[in-house]
Amino acid sequence: MSGKSLLLKVILLGDGGVGKSSLMNRYVTDRFDSQSFHTIGVEFLNRDLEVDGRLVTLQIWDTAGQERFKSLRTPFYRGADCCLLTFAVNDLQSFQNLGGWKKEFMYYSDVKDPERFPFVVLGNKVDMERREVGADEARAWCEESGCCPYFETSAKDDTNVTAAFEAAVREVLAAEDQMDHALLSSTIDLHGNRKASRASCC
Repeated sequence: MSGKSLLLKVILLGDGGVGKSSLMNRYVTDRFDSQSFHTIGVEFLNRDLEVDGRLVTLQIWDTAGQERFKSLRTPFYRGADCCLLTFAVNDLQSFQNLGGWKKEFMYYSDVKDPERFPFVVLGNKVDMERREVGADEARAWCEESGCCPYFETSAKDDTNVTAAFEAAVREVLAAEDQMDHALLSSTIDLHGNRKASRASCC
């Protein structure tokens, strides 16, 4: 392991109350506050880590899920390297709204290659007894939405929180490697026509 730390910006999106702030705080500070309030606008925390021999500074942006804060959160989508779409497994509506969150992010983020942009889906609050969304249903949505990795998490119990954020880093690194490979393997003829091979999403 050597070299400079790579700064990656990941953004947590999802309905208000699904536990985005709790996930961020659990991962960065290893704390859980059952009395935490809804986020107003955006907040972010940094954490340094090593993933597969790469030094990474993960800049995690937590956004307000309420519609009235839309104008405050959307400017911060730009420059994101990965998006963590988050719902609560005990809240069916938050799951049904994932598509809207993904669409909002793509509209405001202005990503260079939308088809390859990495998303990770988190089904949070698996510590709750009552579930409204099954794991198979969530995985099926992920398959239909571009083969996004899916993690069932609990900020309260610290279930899969580290694994989810590390998966986000791996998705970004894999996407960058694909981009580098596409640039290396592309050929340019004398007329300037570029031919590049495409990788599949899965």
